[in-house]
Amino acid sequence: MYLPSHFEESRVEVLHQLMRTHPLGLLITQSRPHADGAPAPVEANALPFHLDEGRGPHGTLVAHVARANPVWREARTDAEVLVVFQGPQAYISPGWYATKRETGKVVPTWNYVLVEARGRLIVRDDATWAHALVSTLTDLHEAARPVPWKVSDAPADYIAATQRAIVGIEVELSSLKGKWKVSQNRSAADRAGVVQGLTAIGREDAATLVDTHGPVPTS
Repeated sequence: MYLPSHFEESRVEVLHQLMRTHPLGLLITQSRPHADGAPAPVEANALPFHLDEGRGPHGTLVAHVARANPVWREARTDAEVLVVFQGPQAYISPGWYATKRETGKVVPTWNYVLVEARGRLIVRDDATWAHALVSTLTDLHEAARPVPWKVSDAPADYIAATQRAIVGIEVELSSLKGKWKVSQNRSAADRAGVVQGLTAIGREDAATLVDTHGPVPTS
């Protein structure tokens, strides 16, 4: 990932917060080499991840895939995988900049927030483990509902059959990188204009897409 220093976000708590808020990560893996020498394909799978912050130097990502999905059998476990979490993003019009009115020397851009997480893939083909994970994910994502759905609401034999159809995976993270491209390289007036422009088109997340406090880089 191209990461100019003024767009870099390295605070673990900030990176973890984005991963919790936007848990659907894109898991990118390389398959094991083919016996015939053909190039090993790169695969991408979108999965909802649970972040276990207390395990490993940067946390551990936990998820499950369909047993029919070949990724758990074919992905290399001797090399790191990449999981990308995408946060808020938006097109930024040059018409929002104060500089547009002053000099006209502006062009469109795109603001976005993302995290790259890397680590080794571990397969967990274990029914007890899968039940614990599904219960954890369910409790987490149902918590805000007036009447949360629980795994125990479904028939036990149905849940058992469903769990046999999934396989767990873990990624103990060896590194985290964050890129917050949120107008840090623009003047304060330009940033204010971007907030105003995003708000005018109904973006309630305008404040998360513009750094209104950080320094403007000098080079």
